[in-house]
Amino acid sequence: MAGPRRGTSDAVVTLTMAVSGLTFYAPGAARSTGFRPWRRRRANPRYCPAGGPRGRATRNHGRMTEARPEQRRMTVSDPQVMRALAHPARIAIMEHLGVVEGGATATECAEVAGLSPSATSYHLRALAKSGLVEQAPSRGDARERLWRTVGRSLMVDAGRSAGPDARAAEEALVEAHAARDMQRTRDWLRRAGDEPAEWYDVALFSDTLLLLTADELAGLNEAVSALFEPYRQRNRQADPPAGARTVAVQYRTVPLA
Repeated sequence: MAGPRRGTSDAVVTLTMAVSGLTFYAPGAARSTGFRPWRRRRANPRYCPAGGPRGRATRNHGRMTEARPEQRRMTVSDPQVMRALAHPARIAIMEHLGVVEGGATATECAEVAGLSPSATSYHLRALAKSGLVEQAPSRGDARERLWRTVGRSLMVDAGRSAGPDARAAEEALVEAHAARDMQRTRDWLRRAGDEPAEWYDVALFSDTLLLLTADELAGLNEAVSALFEPYRQRNRQADPPAGARTVAVQYRTVPLA
């Protein structure tokens, strides 16, 4: 089978999944990485932006809002919101909205979700009801409805003390993303032999076992995240270098039993 020429495999190491600004912390990950998401105490919170008491949670059900000077990372712990996200089309929509500037229409999102504009509008309204997307300022055509993500990035964390319902919702969401990642790998393997040599030679699948303390793992996670940052699609799409293309990278670390 055609595939990447470079790769290593000692064993599987997985836990933190970061995809286009979406980060999933499995049980205990917030503790192992030293990251403690701030949560405002309230009845049935939908989400909270990280960043301390200055953060402001905003619920939006599809209403127009003004442009914001800054988008914060949102922490999602509500099982209902996790279930709203655990759908292939909604994952594709959120990923697309996470990298486009100024928002996108249902028709534009439909192209990446593989659905009709009307079906995509349904999913956008569901995401808006869950507080994950909102209407963006118009490009000038009042008939054109633009959508954007509410937060710059999402952190999904049911919490160490989460009950069975929240844990099941978190697991379903992580599995939905894992299925999407696996499909991207299969797509690459099917077309790898037809890819230019320069891309064929640099595709990489790598699994390894590391021996780390919790503090060392925290430092490793921070270092890898810092390496990704300059290359994130949303950070360089305005002026990408010649020959650049979108590359899917999955990074996971999980302490083994």
